[in-house]
Amino acid sequence: MVSIFSKIVLGEIPCYKIAETTDYLAFLDVFPLTTGHVLVIPKQETDNIFDLDNEQFAGLHLFSKIVADAVRKAIPCKKVGVAVIGLEVPHAHIHLVPINEVGDINFAKPKLKPAPEELAATAQAIRHFIA
Repeated sequence: MVSIFSKIVLGEIPCYKIAETTDYLAFLDVFPLTTGHVLVIPKQETDNIFDLDNEQFAGLHLFSKIVADAVRKAIPCKKVGVAVIGLEVPHAHIHLVPINEVGDINFAKPKLKPAPEELAATAQAIRHFIA
């Protein structure tokens, strides 16, 4: 079954792209926990992150580190929290969430509903810091 993330990779569904390589893609979560919440995925459709081969797994995390550094520079926060939940979309992904307190990365709390203009501005701000 093709996931929504695979459709994003294929360009069938638009996204607020942050960074992309041949193997990985980072884009804004459109229903974020906090402003600047980014999803980082392997382009290869794999449900469980631990089913990625070692090279893909390591590459995903190294790519996430580059994106997290840009998020930290663009979004005022104490840290960028990292979470792998994997229940909401059957495609391996890492959440990068700007946090100022532990509750900022609570996935049970209501999600934000930013306007498209706000998402576009946030994506542009983060992209500015991608090395």
